[in-house]
Amino acid sequence: MRRQPVFCAFLAAALALVWGCASLDYASIATIAVKTGVKATEAARPISDSEEYYIGRAVAARVLGGNRLYTDPQLTLYVNEVGQTVARKSTRPNTYRGYHFAVLDTTEPNAFACPGGIIFVTRGLVQMCGNEDELAAVLAHEVGHVANKDGINSISQARWSQVATTLGTETAKQYGGVGGQLATLFEGSIEDVFKTIVVNGYSRSAEEAADAQAVTTLKAAGYDPGALTALLTKMQAKQGGATGIYKTHPPTSDRLAKVKSLAPAGAPDQMEAVRSKRFQSLKL
Repeated sequence: MRRQPVFCAFLAAALALVWGCASLDYASIATIAVKTGVKATEAARPISDSEEYYIGRAVAARVLGGNRLYTDPQLTLYVNEVGQTVARKSTRPNTYRGYHFAVLDTTEPNAFACPGGIIFVTRGLVQMCGNEDELAAVLAHEVGHVANKDGINSISQARWSQVATTLGTETAKQYGGVGGQLATLFEGSIEDVFKTIVVNGYSRSAEEAADAQAVTTLKAAGYDPGALTALLTKMQAKQGGATGIYKTHPPTSDRLAKVKSLAPAGAPDQMEAVRSKRFQSLKL
């Protein structure tokens, strides 16, 4: 049986803090670290896909701590079908445990991409979309953030260096609070990602890169890449909002100018009417 990376044990400690699970035996966790011979130089490496997944789960739990899921099964299935369609055509079609999409029950337009492939879109943003192609544009943009690992890259480098140092230190053999220290460090890493995607937003360059990826993905998946232009045009008309997507994203006018050059509006294809009919059948 393939052994999970030792980081997963420490991530379990962080997840226990997030979900209120029973406390873990941190001395045993420290023992695992010692027995596997983890050194600082080995730990100071890119986060693996499985580690990204567990951090993403914890971030998703934080998001759900302040937002209710919209539990309409038809809409949830539909969003997942559209999301999986664009994810398969992205630059990162496979993540550790796949992509998962869910709808948050709020009229505030927004979307969040947690590391590893858990993606939330609000009911308000779905309602802003005029057809399936525009919904696909939203989801393709969020998949772009996952593909570019924008969430996981927002973890403070200084904090990750602390994790590496703690894992490699000889004091791990003494169990002197090392498990608790690692749990604190990972909880801080989760907080870094949560603040980035929910509170502060990604950098302008990250958003522009996700837009560019969305255009490419939409083309590959058979959707109208101009749908992103259409959606951003709607968003620009409502730019006065100071919450939700308007708070965490760069000015829509800047994004729109770049996207127009990448994906000008085109003539509808033969399947667009079918996709629009599917979208209009939803109860939003």
